[in-house]
Formats: sequence, structure tokens, C-alpha cells
Amino acid sequence: MNPPPAQDKPDYQTQHKKRLSYMPWLYFSLKEKHLEWAKPWQDGIQAHFCAVETIVIGERCFIAPEANLFAEPGRDITIGDQCMIAADSFLHGPMTLGNEVAINHGCSLDGGRHGIHIGNQTRIANNVTIYAFNHGMAPDMPIYQQPSNSKGVVIGEDVWIGAQAGIVDGVTIGNHAVVGMGAVVTKDVADYAIVAGNPARVIGDRRDKT
Repeated sequence: MNPPPAQDKPDYQTQHKKRLSYMPWLYFSLKEKHLEWAKPWQDGIQAHFCAVETIVIGERCFIAPEANLFAEPGRDITIGDQCMIAADSFLHGPMTLGNEVAINHGCSLDGGRHGIHIGNQTRIANNVTIYAFNHGMAPDMPIYQQPSNSKGVVIGEDVWIGAQAGIVDGVTIGNHAVVGMGAVVTKDVADYAIVAGNPARVIGDRRDKT
């Protein structure tokens, strides 16, 4: 029996690229035969971002081609080693990611004037929103005409931010903390604290978990 014509064969590679874009952790366990096409593909995507935006990308990273990264001079984005940024995410500097940081699909991060800093090995689940600025709210003029202000957001190392959580400007989240799914973080979170709810409140401590 003759093999099917080339045009009738399933396009596995295109589907595999899409799979990696939405589940980028898979990139780091690819076999050598897959890295033969995946690494040049990634090298090209990352080179493009670095050429057209003020972005620095570390070693062994994965950036989905569907990610939206914007960084002009003064609002740089610096990405550490072995980071992953999934499809449909929006990142606007200034922003610094440590090593082994994961930003999953659909996240929206804007560094405002004073930036977002994310520590090593922190994981941010899908559709998380982090905005490091606020509009003025004086009653004598429309919101959109008022100047914005920015304090910045700091997220420590080994933090887990659950899906659909929101973090407002001025918040610091300590090392090893956990933010529950859908939480809205309006105040600082201590090291190892587990917070949930709207507004987020402490519901536990990671050191109590086995």
C-alpha cells in the first residue's frame, strides 16, 4: 500500500508548537529529535522580541510566539534563565523576572512606572492580573483624564499565584507564599503565608503543610 500524499499527512509539528505555546513546561522535556526543530524556532522568536523591544532574555527560556511583550526604553523587560511565558499573555515593562519563572496563558502584567519584580522559581497560573499603577479618583474630573500613580509590585521567590488572581499596585508578596485561585491581593503577604478570597486574607502557612 502506497503512503498517503504529503499534503494529506497530519501537520504534527504545527500542532506540537501550539501545544508548547499553551503548556510551555513541556519544552524543557523535549527529546533531542524534537529540539532539532524546536530550538531554532524558539531562537528565532526570542531574537525577534529582543530586536524590536527593549527586552533581555536569559538562557534556555521558552517564549510563546502568541505572547505579547512590550518594552520601550525606560520600561525594559529582563527575563532570567529557564523562564517560560505562555500564549496570550500581555507583559508591559518595566519588569524583571528571576530564573525559572513561569507565566501561564492569558496573564496580564503591566509594570506602570515603578515596575514588577518576580523572584526565582515563582509560578504564575493562567489569567492572573498584576497592575503596578492606579488612576486618580478625584470626583471633579473623569477617571480617564486623571494622572496615574505607581508604587510597583514585588513578588518573592518560590511563590505560587493561583489562576485568575489579581494583585494591585504597591503590594509585596513574600518568599514561598501561596495566593489562592481568584484571590484579590490588596495588602502585603508575609513569607510562607497562604492567602485566599476577595480581599485576600491569610488562611494558612506553608510550613504547616507536609
